[in-house]
Amino acid sequence: MKVQRGDVVLVDWLYSDRTGSKLRPAVVVQADQYNQSLDDTILALITRSPARFVGSPTQLLIDITTPDGRSSGLRQSSLVQCENLVTIDQDLIIRKIGELPASLLQRLAGCLKAVFDLP
Repeated sequence: MKVQRGDVVLVDWLYSDRTGSKLRPAVVVQADQYNQSLDDTILALITRSPARFVGSPTQLLIDITTPDGRSSGLRQSSLVQCENLVTIDQDLIIRKIGELPASLLQRLAGCLKAVFDLP
């Protein structure tokens, strides 16, 4: 499945210690030119756990009570953890559930800059 930056997708997310995995949402953060030319894409984890929210500039809150949040396709307000990225083959994406609008993509870009300490 070819994806675009900002797509909210469902994937079987492998734990970093490789002890298991969990079906969960993620957002495509890789640029579209690479999503079209490569088999792999880069995803940022999405969690609904409020305990994970620490107010870090690397995290983006998606509030589903707003029009922007509703377009994400998420069922609950959630948090994009840009500090938790993975590269996977696009064929491993189960399905697209929504997408982030331009306003949230702009804020997501700021979170990614914070992760890599970019100006």
